Amino acid sequence: MSERLAGILLDSLPKIIIPGLTVTIPLTLISFALALVIAVITALIRFAHVPVLEQLARFYVWFIRGTPVLVQLFVVFYGLPSVGILIDPFPAAVICFSINEGAYCSESIRAALESVPSGQLEAGYCVGMTYLQTMRRIVLPQAMRTAFPPLFNSLISLVKDTSLAANITVTEMFMATQRIVSRVYEPLALYIEVALVYLLFCTVLTRVQRWGEKKLNTYGI
Repeated sequence: MSERLAGILLDSLPKIIIPGLTVTIPLTLISFALALVIAVITALIRFAHVPVLEQLARFYVWFIRGTPVLVQLFVVFYGLPSVGILIDPFPAAVICFSINEGAYCSESIRAALESVPSGQLEAGYCVGMTYLQTMRRIVLPQAMRTAFPPLFNSLISLVKDTSLAANITVTEMFMATQRIVSRVYEPLALYIEVALVYLLFCTVLTRVQRWGEKKLNTYGI
């Protein structure tokens, strides 16, 4: 490694990490939080077989999982302005990632709900609970324990998927890297560097996942 290249990498590291901490991570957390809300509602509708709403939920999951998230980003950011709807880059990315992840996470939660024995629901009715009380106090806590690993995997995947937001001018850390590359013309080293930063973020989240799973197993949640 030449002295020039080493200097470029050292100089670019904070310029990559700062957008990662101030844009990539907030984008991931906000999108995932909203996705969980969407996923829980969608999964409960499908689990309860609510008429009409179940068909809409099925269509939502089918359509979103069957189309690329990059296309969804382009439709929201570049397509909607043609009908008079203008959305800034960051909110557009949040909307797309939330809706996209919501579809995938809803399937994880639905599968977890169906893994809870039906007798648990009946037991809730026997002690005088309503359907909503039974779901909130008995079924959902058990289901979320089962769904925790796949949901956390979705969160880790979302960290990497946020790099696609660079295509709609969100200045996250991949966009920051592209700008540095265009200035210094060292694509191989810089793209490896940003890949290692993504790896670092995902490794931290993996450790958090393991800690969370141990806590769930320890306390029997």
